[in-house]
Amino acid sequence: MEANYITLTKENIGKEHICCGFSDKKCKESYELKKAWLKKEFDNGYVFRRLDERAKVFIEYVPAEKAWIPVDAPNYLMVGCFWVAGQYKGQGHAKALLQSVIDDAKSQGKDGIVTVAGTKKFHFMSDTKWLLQHGFETVEKLPDGFSLLVLKINPDAPTPAFKECVRTGECPEKADLVVYYTNRCPFTEYYVNDSLVQLAEKYKVPFKAIKLETAEQAQSAPTPATIFSIFYKGKFVTTDLSICTEAKFVKLLNLG
Repeated sequence: MEANYITLTKENIGKEHICCGFSDKKCKESYELKKAWLKKEFDNGYVFRRLDERAKVFIEYVPAEKAWIPVDAPNYLMVGCFWVAGQYKGQGHAKALLQSVIDDAKSQGKDGIVTVAGTKKFHFMSDTKWLLQHGFETVEKLPDGFSLLVLKINPDAPTPAFKECVRTGECPEKADLVVYYTNRCPFTEYYVNDSLVQLAEKYKVPFKAIKLETAEQAQSAPTPATIFSIFYKGKFVTTDLSICTEAKFVKLLNLG
């Protein structure tokens, strides 16, 4: 049976789910904030395409100039979240979704596709190994573990690059614990402003949350993982939202 994929729009997003947060009751507000964020970004050419089932099988992409990610990649499409979870793995969904982006890039006259991932697999980021097996190449690596991956359609096009603001792997804020986040994810609002705030108070860790509210702010951020990035004493630590659980919080920050 052929899989059916749907593309969300302003007209249908009210009745369609957005994959990740549909079963997490405590993140209902965050889920609605992600939908509101998407509605605004649709005007910038943002695409959210998913399997037409109650499943976590989807891809998100946008013209790189409009991406909430600090990368210079004119005339490329930027892939954001790209996820195939659970029982749906191994059925060709990832290939089909990626091919839909390639087809869109070609039809729009784009030079290629770009995405940010962990040099080794990072939490809540695309599978680097899989992308490299399917036409992407690594064009830049950062010391804090991020890689810039590119699939060129036009081999003569300029190669994308990280913006200068992310090259040190450090943030300018002075609080012990700093999180940068956006509403690009239906979990961040709850976990940052509820769980993480409470943990920082409990363990008396000076804490600052910085919500990136515009594409310009995100493109100037000190991290290419603008969905969620934690810094501790100025150094990048993780993209893993589970740091907002007590066991991971204590372990990662060596508070035990």
